[in-house]
Amino acid sequence: MRSIKIGIDVGENEAEPRLFIECAVLADKLGFDSFWFGDHFMPWFHTGGKSAFIWSLMSVALELTSGITVGPDVTSPIGGRFHPAIIAQAAATLDNLYPGRFLLGVGSGEAVNEARFFEEKDEEWPSWRERIERLVEAIHLMRRLRTSDEYFSFEGKYFKLRNVMLYTKPKTAIPIYFSAIGEKAAYYAGMYGDHLITIAPPSRCRDIIYPRFEEGYRASGRDPRLAEKMVLLNIVIGEPEEAIRKLKSGPAGYLARGAFDEPDPRRVEMLATTVDDSLISEYFAICRDVKDLINVIEQYRSVGTNHIVIGTGASPSLIRQIADGVLSQF
Repeated sequence: MRSIKIGIDVGENEAEPRLFIECAVLADKLGFDSFWFGDHFMPWFHTGGKSAFIWSLMSVALELTSGITVGPDVTSPIGGRFHPAIIAQAAATLDNLYPGRFLLGVGSGEAVNEARFFEEKDEEWPSWRERIERLVEAIHLMRRLRTSDEYFSFEGKYFKLRNVMLYTKPKTAIPIYFSAIGEKAAYYAGMYGDHLITIAPPSRCRDIIYPRFEEGYRASGRDPRLAEKMVLLNIVIGEPEEAIRKLKSGPAGYLARGAFDEPDPRRVEMLATTVDDSLISEYFAICRDVKDLINVIEQYRSVGTNHIVIGTGASPSLIRQIADGVLSQF
């Protein structure tokens, strides 16, 4: 049987910052492999009412845990909120403090988080093509900052730095998890990332996402068997009809057409009502009982997934239920 890592993602919405930390400590104690925070400036849906700065939370979570790995799922170093040099410095600092326990998840970004910061510089919200180019260039710059022991100048299409050097280098080779939902992004993830993050259902992983990721990995001269294929599994426990009704009140908004280009969480929340029930069922694991997750995880493992991260939100009780009913099976 193929081994599989199991982690927890608490997102960034709905809870007080301290509760996220309590969840990290609990997940570490219960034996989960990884713990992830959603890195948002503004949340996906308005009525969640919270959106903590998770770079502060990650350092506290790492300090109060001992074995679990921790990372953002995902940050976006495309020059909106974050310049890639700042993310390189932040990641290196965490890896100095907690060597080998920080994981860097990156993605091309969503308008709810990034658009305002482009507007502040009198720039338009970039197209997906430009954002993915920015992300690839950011990865090149971050890797060079990690490894160069001399001053260098970087002359990219989007980022230009003169006479720069990262003085505090990481202690270990921080893995870059590249987020990909679509076919083109999956190829980029293989070409430029170390590992993959996706939210696709098992059949799409098998038929589209994983083959394109592996194609890109081989094109970069590496063996795709060395890579993790990580799935963020968004879950709801309860009766299907009630679960879908709840998701259409806000949390499913990111699945709506145009959601990634909508900067207002209130509008994204409204868009949730337009999402087809079938699409919600495809991208959320709706389980009547926590133990139903065992079959869902097996479906992902059967198509080559080797890291499952369960989106619980900041819910200690749900994390404990998953540990008791699911984690022991793997």
